[in-house]
Amino acid sequence: MEHRLFSFVTINWRGRPLTSYRTIVELAAATTTETGLRVQAEWDQGYYPLGVEISDAELASLPIAGHDWHGEWNYDILPRRRRVTHK
Repeated sequence: MEHRLFSFVTINWRGRPLTSYRTIVELAAATTTETGLRVQAEWDQGYYPLGVEISDAELASLPIAGHDWHGEWNYDILPRRRRVTHK
């Protein structure tokens, strides 16, 4: 979750029982700020196994663009360019 939004999300769900992941996502998605910022959240039911490791070479091959401010924490993972093969 974006760290700048987290305080607003927690204010929005204060006092409400967080009984399920769906409840958490719905409360997060209903969060707005006075300046018009809106939280976009959705439930991802994908399966992500624990303990999967990648090599240093695999990590280095990712197209990661660090932000100007704390690029080690704030970054975008860009889409990979697809190679077009002609037959």
